[in-house]
Amino acid sequence: MDNPKGKLVIIGGAVDMGSNVSVLEHIMQPQYIKFFEKGILRRIINESAKQEGSIVEVITTASQIPELVGNEYIKAFNQLNVTHVNILHIKSREDAANPEYLDRISRADVVMFSGGDQLRLTAIFGGTQFLHILKRRYQDENFVIAGTSAGAAAASTHMIYRGQSNEALIKGEVQITAGLGFIDSVIVDTHFVQRGRIGRLLYAVATNPGILGIGLGEDAGLLITGGTMMEAIGSGLIILVDGTNMVETNVYDVEIGDPVSIENLKVHVMSIFDKYDLQQQRMLIKKAVKVEEGVFINAQDSNDLQ
Repeated sequence: MDNPKGKLVIIGGAVDMGSNVSVLEHIMQPQYIKFFEKGILRRIINESAKQEGSIVEVITTASQIPELVGNEYIKAFNQLNVTHVNILHIKSREDAANPEYLDRISRADVVMFSGGDQLRLTAIFGGTQFLHILKRRYQDENFVIAGTSAGAAAASTHMIYRGQSNEALIKGEVQITAGLGFIDSVIVDTHFVQRGRIGRLLYAVATNPGILGIGLGEDAGLLITGGTMMEAIGSGLIILVDGTNMVETNVYDVEIGDPVSIENLKVHVMSIFDKYDLQQQRMLIKKAVKVEEGVFINAQDSNDLQ
């Protein structure tokens, strides 16, 4: 299959909007989501063919508080002068088959999946015409698909949906299932640095060394173009776990509940403007310049400030 013409943006989550009630106290704090709004969402709009004139559809399926989450996205995009923002509160597979919704995603320029529970995304959209349209447009058109938190975790073919961080390297603790399948050579974990999820990713890669593990910190994302070139965006960190040169593991020998050993996994750390080529398995580190609190530019563009 040819490389996709669309762009995929996966985000580790700035505000955990939808996975628990306690986040309500944080959602209204502008300083907490400042970079998310000015940095990553701005980049998503800039990458869209119509930019500020884009039609954006936000899919709140993963969230337990979809109305609140939808309103916050409308406000955030409106602050970026994007006014054609619609919300799709899809709560069932029947909803996903609604002809109106199919028409809306067929006309959208940007589709964004909110955070919450990634298993809701795969259970509701898996095998549907809705998902088929998204995949076709991503493959054939200049179309942007973005996802934060659960929306990012579900973007790949393989998806982590369960596993405690402190017991992740115990056989059987980490559970992996099929994701939405926009990209098939990686597996993604989110809120990665803040929740100490390195063990989950190590285990996932050890059981399938042919895929690249991606751990997205909060306020961190990857812009993936052509299905292969990944650029770090946002202020947070991204951890890559490469298992292609793994020497040995005992994951297939030990019993369920026993600890797992792994030899020779390679780890990379990415920050804003760094790039990683999935085909060549090569990382390019670039220098970022801070121009104001929470706002960075590529050092190659710094002359524009003079």
